[in-house]
Amino acid sequence: MTGVIKPAILTLEAFLKQPETTPASEFIDGRVEQKPMPQGKHSRLQLRFCDQVNESAESAQIAMAFPELRCTFAGRSIVPDAAVFCWERIPFDADGEVANAFETHPDWTVEILSPDQTTTKVIRNILHCMKHGSLLGWLIDPEERVILVFHPEQAPTELVGDEVLPVLPGLALVLTVNDVFAWLKGRPRSW
Repeated sequence: MTGVIKPAILTLEAFLKQPETTPASEFIDGRVEQKPMPQGKHSRLQLRFCDQVNESAESAQIAMAFPELRCTFAGRSIVPDAAVFCWERIPFDADGEVANAFETHPDWTVEILSPDQTTTKVIRNILHCMKHGSLLGWLIDPEERVILVFHPEQAPTELVGDEVLPVLPGLALVLTVNDVFAWLKGRPRSW
């Protein structure tokens, strides 16, 4: 179960100086909360999502997807299951390499609901992203086989089955809800 690991009265600056935890901890409204350890379905969906976005967008320098990337902005430090940044918003260092610190919101935030995670906490993180500049949010629920889609200043939309999921503008990626959940199936062995 996700739990508060330190009482409030910690500043964001003090939180960021603490050593990283495994799984990651987030700083939300003055509290430090540790994320649950990812399990099989969660890990598989996260991996395949990032692979699909990066295969579609990275070589063309449209966007890049990052798993478990710390994003610190607007008084919070969160770690979405996947964070997608449009190419022009990715912080690069002087050597042209991806920077370590991302002190901004993702353009697309993706959360995958774990069995021991509360839906409310996850939705609150997505809403925080939407409020502070994110263009798109997905909440993937592997048990219900539903994906909630979030856009700024709009009510979330529930998508199921063969409904096509929205992606960032410019991304040549077409996925249905069924496509996403098909990633959970193992591939046949070719011996």
